[in-house]
Amino acid sequence: QHAKRKTIGLRIPDNKITLALLEELDEPLMSSTLILPDEDMPLTDPEEIFEQLGKQLDLVIDGGFGGNEPTTVIEYIDDMPEVVRVGLGDSSPFESR
Repeated sequence: QHAKRKTIGLRIPDNKITLALLEELDEPLMSSTLILPDEDMPLTDPEEIFEQLGKQLDLVIDGGFGGNEPTTVIEYIDDMPEVVRVGLGDSSPFESR
């Protein structure tokens, strides 16, 4: 939930491992960007995640380096889509014509 708004964000993944988990579980997953205290950038390397946090986690799935490129964000308010940020993911269906 956004601090100033009563909204949530939904991610539509384009990742084979995530899609397989969603298919198998048949329910949503909750996730978060992993930015450790006193760090500016998220951890996206599974080996580094395991090295730093492995004893605190039940599982680390090594699907390779996750990358740091921002994703496209589309806001829906009153059924009107607005492209807030263009990044990974095709935003063209939601752009004003």
